[in-house]
Amino acid sequence: MRFGMAEGILRPILVSLMSLVMLLIGDVVTVVAEPFTGIVKSVEGTAMIVRNGERTAAVKGMQLQKGDMVKTDPQGAIGMVFSDDTLISMGPNTEVCIDDYLFEPIEKRLSFVARILRGTVCFLSGQIAKLSPESVRLVMPVATIGVRGTHVLIKVD
Repeated sequence: MRFGMAEGILRPILVSLMSLVMLLIGDVVTVVAEPFTGIVKSVEGTAMIVRNGERTAAVKGMQLQKGDMVKTDPQGAIGMVFSDDTLISMGPNTEVCIDDYLFEPIEKRLSFVARILRGTVCFLSGQIAKLSPESVRLVMPVATIGVRGTHVLIKVD
């Protein structure tokens, strides 16, 4: 009789604990599947983030991910800060794709590749360029810039 009573009390507790573990594991899987690269620091006019084919209006504080295409309209501008302290500012009618981003300095896994399709971009390199300059590339339709810890202004027509 006592065993049955104890089992009746423990079962809801065990179910609650299992639910909590599953919830926590689900959050970990989500974080791993969508790594954080940076955030939108400022937006003027209209700017969009295209992620997995879906367009979303960029807003201050929005997280950026590897593979995101960032676009501004004719009156738009956007400022972004990446987790390695790289800064990118985009002017009107600009399109930039974050092709690759990896900032794991302890494991020495570093990469920053941005493709500038059109428009005006101001780039100020961060920790990736300081730790591994060869790991930073700005790719344009007719040229590629290897960044060696610098500040660059680029215009692509």
